[in-house]
Amino acid sequence: MNILLIGCGKMGGAMLRQWVKDGGNSFTVADPVKPDLPASVRHVSKATSLSGAEFDVILIAIKPQMIAEVLPDYAFALKPDGCFVSIAAGCSVASISAIVGDRAIVRVMPNLAAMVGLGVSGLFANARCSAEQTADVTAWIAQTGTCVPVDSEDRIDRLTAISGSGPGYVFEMLRSYVAAAMDLGFDEATSRALVFDTITGTVEAARQSDETLEDLRNSVTSKNGTTQAGLEQLMRDGQLHALLNDTVHAAYDRAVALK
Repeated sequence: MNILLIGCGKMGGAMLRQWVKDGGNSFTVADPVKPDLPASVRHVSKATSLSGAEFDVILIAIKPQMIAEVLPDYAFALKPDGCFVSIAAGCSVASISAIVGDRAIVRVMPNLAAMVGLGVSGLFANARCSAEQTADVTAWIAQTGTCVPVDSEDRIDRLTAISGSGPGYVFEMLRSYVAAAMDLGFDEATSRALVFDTITGTVEAARQSDETLEDLRNSVTSKNGTTQAGLEQLMRDGQLHALLNDTVHAAYDRAVALK
């Protein structure tokens, strides 16, 4: 596919690096200031520099509040059978349709781990998207990690609360876990290694196991042992479950409010 990226900030740039690495598509970036781009990626600073070029996909990777001002200048460059793909958080398909008309539009909610090829993205395609377009865009987004197609924009908002905002929750939990290790007397570098490798190994063990998470937890918890003592504090009065439940519901409510 011939793809135009409008904007190339942290998320757009992270995804672009993975796409270029995997190959197969050609890319042009439109940005007033030239970002650091791979050599194979063309850059234009304004729409008039496109010189009649036509694209299979136009990726909207700018801040939501900029879309109404910037997108009309580039919308003409989409082929008649092309589609718009938006990674702008909180920007609905209806908002984009109000600018570009009744066109094929895909809304994608990626997350930060796309920068290392381990992202999780939700994808919703409107009714104007053909099955082939949806499959092509899904495969393209999956080059940055896992891609989860959903059947409504509300599911995108719910996914945003879990995986879109999830790296923020995980970074904060990591920060607190590392701080606790340091409080036990380890230096920061050792604390980071202990915490990061423990979490990485545990996640991979769970991924490769057919057991439930509860069974896995129980399998490493000896009666009256150290893990049980720690878990009794972590799970006291159901506080961990309640906290995470409140966290994702607050994020979902905000995602709905932003549309």
